[in-house]
Amino acid sequence: MFLLDYNEQCPYSLSPVSIKSQKLLRSPRKATRKISKIPFKVLDAPELQDDFYLNLVDWSAQNVLAVGLGSCVYLWSACTSQVTRLCDLSSDANTVTSVSWSERGHQLAVGTHHGYVTVWDVAASKQVSLREGGICWGRFMLPLELSLRRNFVNKLQGHSARVGALAWNGDVLSSGSRDRLIMQRDTRTPAQVSERRLVGHRQEVCGLKWSPDNQYLASGGNDNRLYVWNQHSSNPVQSYSEHMAAVKAIAWSPHHHGLLASGGGTADRCIRFWNTLTGQPMQCVDTGSQVCNLAWSKHSSELVSTHGYSQNQILVWKYPSLTQVAKLTGHSYRVLYLALSPDGEAIVTGAGDETLRFWNVFSKARSQKENKSVLNLFTNIR
Repeated sequence: MFLLDYNEQCPYSLSPVSIKSQKLLRSPRKATRKISKIPFKVLDAPELQDDFYLNLVDWSAQNVLAVGLGSCVYLWSACTSQVTRLCDLSSDANTVTSVSWSERGHQLAVGTHHGYVTVWDVAASKQVSLREGGICWGRFMLPLELSLRRNFVNKLQGHSARVGALAWNGDVLSSGSRDRLIMQRDTRTPAQVSERRLVGHRQEVCGLKWSPDNQYLASGGNDNRLYVWNQHSSNPVQSYSEHMAAVKAIAWSPHHHGLLASGGGTADRCIRFWNTLTGQPMQCVDTGSQVCNLAWSKHSSELVSTHGYSQNQILVWKYPSLTQVAKLTGHSYRVLYLALSPDGEAIVTGAGDETLRFWNVFSKARSQKENKSVLNLFTNIR
């Protein structure tokens, strides 16, 4: 007499789950991913403005951080910790109101309080090491390098008020302003030739993001409206009015085509999700405080949100369950600025407390072996 090992010997199973998948389900669960609640780096950022409507921090594909501080734009290399002053607008009695890197990280667009946008070719610039004291980043006084003017590429005019939002689509630069206009211009051609104006917002445009496929532009404004535009129409293809406060925080999912997340200001506090292909609203979560920024993980269905009044926190969410993975605190002012590292694992946050804080929040890219797991077959079942 012998015992029958059912899982291995039985010619059929009553379970709809395959034997191989049953073994995987019975195997010990991996430990929950732990996110450090302490930033791994803190940099001083003097004159970083405490203004909800501005976008003053961006991280390039070349691993260079651009920060607008008062009338200047500084570049910080994450590889060498070298600081470079790219430009100074003080001679024009002007201040920086937005910065945005091109997709490859070779050009930087700078929006200004006076309403014009300058474009700088950082990759082609040749820098001269001219010691002019230094700038304090963290606890170290680092040498300051002044860039030559030869990396200035273009000056785009047309807005009549400050430009607080910028977004690249290849060589086309979209800019949103307090004058309520969205302008799209090809940086390779004269402004008059390639200029396109999008009219719809009734108050300042404070959020702009292109979809991962570069087909749709999402815009948020102080009129509490969220619009979605395509490349060919001058009218929005989708319009959402559910938010009860300004919509600055906008993020397209890199994993789900047409999925858009948006966050509302102090009177709203909600993160909302939209199916922009059908126009239908999806999930909504009340975060308890002003939503300042949103960013999706490149490698998993998670997203991070940064907040202002009244908790000044950073939250990591699991999608679509919308369970909180982590809550990070440390900033003493509203966390108004957010950028994702090129490898998709770290974020940098900026606040009116004049600090930049670096956090490890997202997991690494999945291996090819993990992506081929039998269990992943069930993720496509609805």
